[in-house]
Amino acid sequence: MTAPTTQNPIRVALVDDQQLVRAGFAMVIASQPDMEVVLEAGDGAQALRLLGSHSVDVVLMDVRMPTMDGLAATASLTGSDAPGDAPKVVILTTFDLDEYVLHAIRAGASGFLLKDAPPEEMLTAIRTVHRGDAVIAPSSTKRLIEHLATVLPSEERSSPAVLDGLTEREREVLVLMARGRSNTEIAGELYVAEATVKTHVGRVLAKLGARDRVQAVVLAYETGLVSPGG
Repeated sequence: MTAPTTQNPIRVALVDDQQLVRAGFAMVIASQPDMEVVLEAGDGAQALRLLGSHSVDVVLMDVRMPTMDGLAATASLTGSDAPGDAPKVVILTTFDLDEYVLHAIRAGASGFLLKDAPPEEMLTAIRTVHRGDAVIAPSSTKRLIEHLATVLPSEERSSPAVLDGLTEREREVLVLMARGRSNTEIAGELYVAEATVKTHVGRVLAKLGARDRVQAVVLAYETGLVSPGG
C-alpha cells in the first residue's frame, strides 16, 4: 500500500450524531499533513448514503446514534458483499464496555477507541488501520482478553477444528499475537527475523479467513487455543 503523503492523504469520514464532537475530531485531523476529512454524517444511515458517492479510507464511527447505530452501519460497510476497497472502521465511543468491543469486532471494525483517548492515540489508530493492522483501545484490551472466554456463549464459539490447517510455528505465532505481542516482540521471542514473523502472521490470517489480527485473536480464544490468564 502506498504511504500517505500530502498529495495522497488518508481520507477520513466522521460519523457521530454530535456536531461538536465531529468538529473537534475534524480539527485534530486537519492538523495532520497525511490525512483529511472528506465527509461527515450524523448517523449510520446518512453515512452509508454518503459513502456510496465518496472515496474513503477510514471511518471513525460512533456507536449510539439515531436511525442506524454505528454497529449496524459497520456491519453493512464491512459485510461479505462489501467491495474489496471498502473503508476500514474505527469505533469511537464513550462506553468502555466489553460487549461493545466484541460487537464492534464482530461487526467488522478494525479498531475500537474511547472518545476521551488522547488525540495522538486516535491519529495513530487511523494510520494503523489504514496500513491494514488493527487496534483495540489499551483500556479495553486486558478485559477483552481476560473475559472473552466467559463472555461468549458456548454455542457462539468457534470449533477448534478451524485451527487444523495451522503449522506448529503458526500456532505459536497466533498464541503470541493473542498475548498482545507486536511482530518485533514475536521475532525476539522466537529468534527469527521480523520479516519471517510478518509472513507467518499473513499465513495465519489467510488460513483462518481472518480479516485482521484482532479477528484472529478472537478465534484463538473462541477455540480454546489461548485461555484467560494463560
